[in-house]
Amino acid sequence: MQKIEFLVQGSAQEPYKVEFYKEADNEFKALCNCPAGKKGQYCKHRFLILSNDINGVVSNNIEEVKIVSSWLSGSKIEKAMDNLLRLEEIEHLAKQETKNAKKQLAKIMNGK
Repeated sequence: MQKIEFLVQGSAQEPYKVEFYKEADNEFKALCNCPAGKKGQYCKHRFLILSNDINGVVSNNIEEVKIVSSWLSGSKIEKAMDNLLRLEEIEHLAKQETKNAKKQLAKIMNGK
């Protein structure tokens, strides 16, 4: 098992510890000690590193972000991330359409 650890500055004074463990079957797990990560919820710190984003990384191993992000290819995590991004785009489009529908309704109600 390969382990890579980062310190990521979040909203707390102390940086969060984000750990990635690559398993023998080319799958991996990612842990973070931020409040969301401790609860097993979505954690943006892990997501940013997996997206090859170094913003907030304060440890001296920034070059290893590329290594961890390379683990995504063909993994279950990659599929789940792709699904999340797809759904976030659908959500964004739905919010835009809802906003436009409200404007249209207001125009009609105002006799325009």
